[in-house]
Amino acid sequence: MTIEESFAYLDEVIRKMEDPDISLEDSFSLYEKGMKVLKEAGMAVDEVEKKVRLIDEEGRESETDDQ
Repeated sequence: MTIEESFAYLDEVIRKMEDPDISLEDSFSLYEKGMKVLKEAGMAVDEVEKKVRLIDEEGRESETDDQ
């Protein structure tokens, strides 16, 4: 799952959890899955940040300089 797909999934989890008709069991299940995806997305973002820092340390332009 890409970072973008992870965030889209998490948006969907939040939308579903905000439904007043959701059962407690479904809410817990969504929460558990959402936390797993959030952790994986966080690790993926950390990995990208490390690559950007490495590029910066080597004296090359980083992607953030172009924006």
